[in-house]
Amino acid sequence: MSKVVLITGGSSGIGKAIGAFLTSKGFKIYGTSRNPENYKNSIFPIIALDVNDVFSITKAIDEVILKEGQLDVLINNAGIGITGPIEEIPQAQIQHNFDTNFFGPINVIKGVLPQMRKQNSGLVINITSIAGYMGLPYRGIYSASKGALETLTEAFRMELKDFNVHMTNIAPGDFATNIAAGRFHSPVKENSPYKEKYAKVLKAIDEDVNKSSDPIAVAKMVFKVINTKKPKIHYKVGAFMQKFSIILKFILPDKTYEKLLINHYKL
Repeated sequence: MSKVVLITGGSSGIGKAIGAFLTSKGFKIYGTSRNPENYKNSIFPIIALDVNDVFSITKAIDEVILKEGQLDVLINNAGIGITGPIEEIPQAQIQHNFDTNFFGPINVIKGVLPQMRKQNSGLVINITSIAGYMGLPYRGIYSASKGALETLTEAFRMELKDFNVHMTNIAPGDFATNIAAGRFHSPVKENSPYKEKYAKVLKAIDEDVNKSSDPIAVAKMVFKVINTKKPKIHYKVGAFMQKFSIILKFILPDKTYEKLLINHYKL
């Protein structure tokens, strides 16, 4: 029987690439969107789910289980970007980012666990970010929300080990998606002490995304993890230097690594 996979944020970008690739491999895919009516031509069903609405989460999960009788894999992919000097980002935007990137995934996980325990099987893949391994200038809130999800997975794994439910992280680097369109950009203020350097970093971030690889690489990693009997805790997928930057963080003195980032961003 085909595995049933639920992908949050499955209507575009990395989520869409994952859904399309897994569909081609014979999986039964359900993607989600806050506005599924906009994706009627999707090659896999898109159902309504807003990770910031617990009722919406419960309804979507119940819909999948009612139709399929099982739910084998959750891919927590829905997320949003955010940039700006931390001092200048409105508190409401900081809260919204954590609601979407951290608290939302927690609530989706809580929603699927009863069914996975009932089945005595299941897999949760949290799509995090290489940015979650380090505090990046003018992306500090995003780094923090993704880093929090990485760490949460470590704790969840130990709590779930008796139920044959596995959990892992896949941390992508920069990929060619439309994330910049949905990202909250704190405006570059004329009177801001951060104006010049923030504008420079913001331009570099967008250029990196535009030059990035096809998200099919993430989809292939997801497929590999699903077919791994005992998944590792952390996976990374992206350009060599992006993945190598994580290794450097763990082997270099803190201030040396900080200096590398400062030089990289020309701060």
